[in-house]
Amino acid sequence: MATVRKEPPRHIAFIMDGNGRWAKEKGKPRTYGHYVGAYKIEDVVRWCAQRGVEFATFYAFSTENWKRPLDEVKFLFNLLVEKIGEFYERMNKEKVRLRFIGRITELPDAVKEKCLEYEEKTKNNDRIQVIIALNYGGRAEIVDAVKKIVQSGSVNINSLNEENFRNFLYAPDVPDPDLVIRTSGEQRISNFLLWQIAYSELYFSPVYWPDFSEEELDKAIAFYMSRDRRFGGIGER
Repeated sequence: MATVRKEPPRHIAFIMDGNGRWAKEKGKPRTYGHYVGAYKIEDVVRWCAQRGVEFATFYAFSTENWKRPLDEVKFLFNLLVEKIGEFYERMNKEKVRLRFIGRITELPDAVKEKCLEYEEKTKNNDRIQVIIALNYGGRAEIVDAVKKIVQSGSVNINSLNEENFRNFLYAPDVPDPDLVIRTSGEQRISNFLLWQIAYSELYFSPVYWPDFSEEELDKAIAFYMSRDRRFGGIGER
């Protein structure tokens, strides 16, 4: 029977939107917004861990972001190499496990190598799992899952169902997000975790990502906890 949730979400996914607009309003280049936004991730991870959240996924670079100006794309990847290293050093001390999903093999070698290195170094950390979506697209993930199924030859098409299909996603052991938070006031999911967020609660925050605060996180969690999650059934209301 569906009930109104009394506990915080186990998994929160973040669409970190508004870095460029935030910088523009301050008379700064878009790259400055991305720089500040990268530091915000660390704060949000700590806030989530303090509230008992077990998984936090961040949409860092989509398969569509390659369409951005070349200078901005180069800056983002250089920032990733720099920040992933700093992020690892601080988060590892706090027992944070780092994971990366997406078409990682297509990333520049420096980024790909850092992703693999820090996944390995933090694999035994158990305070909270942080999943960074890089070169990620929800449609691409589903296509890649189908390719894996065909290539493996291990699944009879007649026995294919939602549960065994899930085993071919990028991180099949990670539970679906309970709550998706998108900043900047935009109200769309932008090809993010299309399979996983079928029944997620969606919270659209009006603030830009660099301004996302502990108070705003609490508002989103309170919204989630007030929801009657019926999963297609009949709730108590």
